[in-house]
Amino acid sequence: MEEEKVIEAVQAIEKIAEEVEKKAKDRAWKQIFDVYNLHEHDFDASPISITATQIKAATADLKLTSEREPRILAKHDTRESRPRIFQDNGLFMLPTQNGVYSIIKGEGFVDIPPIETVTEIYTSKLDFQLDTSKIGNSEMQHLDFAYASSLIRTFLDDDSLVLTIRGRKFSPDAGFKFSVGKHEIEARSVQTEVDSGYEGRKQIVLVEAKATGKRNTIIRQLYYPFRQWQHHTEKQIATLFFESYRNVYSLWEFQFPDPTNYNSITLTRAQSFTINEKP
Repeated sequence: MEEEKVIEAVQAIEKIAEEVEKKAKDRAWKQIFDVYNLHEHDFDASPISITATQIKAATADLKLTSEREPRILAKHDTRESRPRIFQDNGLFMLPTQNGVYSIIKGEGFVDIPPIETVTEIYTSKLDFQLDTSKIGNSEMQHLDFAYASSLIRTFLDDDSLVLTIRGRKFSPDAGFKFSVGKHEIEARSVQTEVDSGYEGRKQIVLVEAKATGKRNTIIRQLYYPFRQWQHHTEKQIATLFFESYRNVYSLWEFQFPDPTNYNSITLTRAQSFTINEKP
């Protein structure tokens, strides 16, 4: 119970911080749209590019770092975290080069639906208990525990998976082209990040560990790494979202039937588990 209270307190603080940051983004992006007269652009006809340099110049007189830092201002991980002006006009952002972003009209996000099936009881394949997995409460810690217990391998029915990918990398200089609705986009040499990646004999699995309670997320978090690793391998690419909350481990598997279509993302299966360790 004490641990649950700590988790709830941390989540409450994070929510307050998110609200403060959201208001700062609202102010900053209103000013950016005013400075560059973006209100007059026809986003139905085409996206528009904006650079980190332009963002800094337009917000130079604002006081807060969260009102001036391009990296923060371009971080819109859910539909709700977008600035008000983006929400009102059906817009979202994607990086297209290092320090260059495209503002696009269309659906940039995918729903992460609640898992309605009964939570399965899974028994760890380890023949000993992990003491270190019980210290702390980070997304990465829970993901590592799920992998160490062979839950990831079992969910994907692939005992050959081993951890080979983690952290940030840059997509190929040659870039990749894709569609968002009727718009054609090209991204080249952009930073991508996965929380964990596993390689097996026939597939590579890319995992994004999502924050608890988020019911949608920007497709880019799966799509960009998916396209990046397609460039380096002919193996099948699987993409997963992972969540852990109160000892329940949830997995959603998504696929891109049309790799060149950002919006072709499709949920193929989902399941939640509790993990029992052997004595």
